[in-house]
Amino acid sequence: MLKSGQAYIAWRKFRKNKVSLIGGAIILATLLLAILAPVIAPYDPTKTNLREKELPPSTVHLLGTDTLGRDIASCVIWGARTSLIVGFGALIIELVIGILIGAVAGYYGGWIDEALMRVTDIILTLPTIVLLIVAASMFEVRSIYIIMVVMAIISWPWIARVTRGEFLSLKESLFVEAARSMGASDKRIIFRHILINALSPIIVLATTDVAWFILYESTLSFLGLGDVTSVSWGIIINRGKNVLRSSWWITTFPGLAIFITVLGFNLLGDGLSDAFDIKKRV
Repeated sequence: MLKSGQAYIAWRKFRKNKVSLIGGAIILATLLLAILAPVIAPYDPTKTNLREKELPPSTVHLLGTDTLGRDIASCVIWGARTSLIVGFGALIIELVIGILIGAVAGYYGGWIDEALMRVTDIILTLPTIVLLIVAASMFEVRSIYIIMVVMAIISWPWIARVTRGEFLSLKESLFVEAARSMGASDKRIIFRHILINALSPIIVLATTDVAWFILYESTLSFLGLGDVTSVSWGIIINRGKNVLRSSWWITTFPGLAIFITVLGFNLLGDGLSDAFDIKKRV
């Protein structure tokens, strides 16, 4: 964790960046939608009503209805919950794998570093979305939890490389040498001394990774490889692709939800990058 003085300086820089504050506000609004979905959604997002199918936006259905009469506004609100569960769930798994591998590689170096980085490089050379499609199609039962694990396993190398780079630059620092001289174990040095000083670039990368995970989940859902039992923005877009000209609202509003949410995470990531001076350090 950053020292109190460093955290205060970073916060002062961040709050002066109005665009990044907008990104934070977008994310906060999306989080509130996801948390309060059972309360604020006007209809059951899974309930069909063929007598009201493909209705345009109105006072009764603010964003219209889809091809089976489901309320688009309710689907978009509940879709926020699915997207954020997948995004943050995959991020947690990715951080555990990436930080552990990057920390071990950067701290110990030698053949351990060489072996771990070669595996990392191999995964980085593979096209992510193609690998995701192939991996997701291998499972007969598809759930958002399986999708989270698959995305994390494919995406951890970026976190690992950033963590390794920070460990290589910090492991010879005076505070690390002082900890060694006092008899601190490798585990304590890695997690209590080096890692807490290497969090800034990891936090920035993690913020933008959530946006990527939301895009990946929406893509898989649109292609029919997502969790069909969940309410997903990608699934809603898929429902309206064949009636795009006559019922444009079915695809437009969930598409806007994806765009705005991903934009919010990217704006927040840029603001954090400037606040922590990540670009200058790289």
